[in-house]
Amino acid sequence: MSSAQPSLPPPPLQFIASPRNQPALDALAQRARSDLGLLNFPRANWVLPATAPDGGAALDVLVAGAGMCGQTAAYALLREGVTRIRVIDRNRRGDEGPWATYARMLTLRSPKHLTGPDLGVPSMTFRAWYEAQHGDRGWASLHKVGRVDWRDYLLWVRDVAGLPIDNQVTLLDVVADGPMLKARLASAAGEQTVWTRKLVLAMGRDGSGAPRWPDYPSLRRDDPLAAGRVFHSADAIDFDALRGKRVGVLGAGASAFDNAACALEGGARVTLFARRAFLPQVNKSKWTAFPGFFHGYQALDDARRWRFYSYVFDQQVPPPWETVRRCDAHDGFTLALGQNWIDVQPMPRSVTVTTGSGRQDFDAVIFGTGFDVNLLDRPELARYTAHVDTWARHVDAQQAAAHPEPARFPYLGPGLELQSATGEHAQALARLHLFNWGSTMSHGALAGDIPGLQTGATRLAQAIARDLFVEDADAHWSALQAHEEPELLDTRWYLPPERR
Repeated sequence: MSSAQPSLPPPPLQFIASPRNQPALDALAQRARSDLGLLNFPRANWVLPATAPDGGAALDVLVAGAGMCGQTAAYALLREGVTRIRVIDRNRRGDEGPWATYARMLTLRSPKHLTGPDLGVPSMTFRAWYEAQHGDRGWASLHKVGRVDWRDYLLWVRDVAGLPIDNQVTLLDVVADGPMLKARLASAAGEQTVWTRKLVLAMGRDGSGAPRWPDYPSLRRDDPLAAGRVFHSADAIDFDALRGKRVGVLGAGASAFDNAACALEGGARVTLFARRAFLPQVNKSKWTAFPGFFHGYQALDDARRWRFYSYVFDQQVPPPWETVRRCDAHDGFTLALGQNWIDVQPMPRSVTVTTGSGRQDFDAVIFGTGFDVNLLDRPELARYTAHVDTWARHVDAQQAAAHPEPARFPYLGPGLELQSATGEHAQALARLHLFNWGSTMSHGALAGDIPGLQTGATRLAQAIARDLFVEDADAHWSALQAHEEPELLDTRWYLPPERR
């Protein structure tokens, strides 16, 4: 039965994508490039060239991941005059990030007015992009940003800024070799080795771990009976194939409701289970979205930082009300609160779910359980993960046991760099910067959530610029002494170097 009440106001108009007006976007791009030129973008490179151990030229920065965080990090680096960079993404153009792949919401959760990927350039904001195509009235009537609109906007920013992105290139692993990192990449052309002084890991929500699969006595991920019946919300799911089927969904957050909605719209009957007796009601993380928190959180002592974000995580984030209404609009939707799953058992023709209330059979089940933060799950960092410092070492054992997920977050330095817990590989880890959700416990939500993105990308780029300068300080000292650009050449008071 639908739980929607007639007294509730109708949900606002929402859509995934709006019509494109390419001539308007081309004109806006010309204006934005002019604005960037006025800001001297991209700045002239100042970083001294580095020679790789194989005798070739080394990159200054390799950015792994070209979604919202990766491309904004690259844009910020170019603004700081760090131009020998390369950005790679394992997906084809347009499939970076979740927007056109496993994200199944109609619109973003964030308010439409937020900025971030523009890095403060008005003509590169989403509002400028949207108003160029749909005018002031279109903007005024827009409720929230469609997720494919957001994807297309990010691609437009990427092109306007001229970011050096190579798609369908995967980072396989990385190893330190003296003052360099050797990154092994794979593409359709085969494997390639590149040398870089810094590596930015901007691989999205799962870039610090993996999709969270609950552990059940009767479920193995490699069980052939589970194939096509047991899914994570980040999996590719053919919702049309679920028409007329019974689908069970586990979770109380946005991804659980989004997937339930897609199954309902595909013609399935859906029961969504949550272990909580009531849904989370307040998005505490929304409170953190102000400059004082973004700038000041990282400067707090460990106890205060732990107190802030372990509390935010414990409170959990409610699903967007629009998404809840999207599910409630279907008679085939049931919300089963206070019913956690005790076991999941794939069968030849169904999946049996056991809860405290008994057993139910479904044709398919979906885990809307999000992503875990555990660098041990990242194959690219396998040789270093045992040495990475985590928050578990910076709080007492009782706190770490009470809050196991925050305790697994990496404990980052002021420039979002990984640090060593064992003393081993400290120099290598300092060359690895984490710019995704895994940085949240150390820096706040500056990498992944739109409100903090500009602060985060700027902090990251400035820290990398600082490190590159300090590393070459003696060479820069020599360059300073050799600098010869006489200011009085066109006066009678000029003296050549040999007479000074």
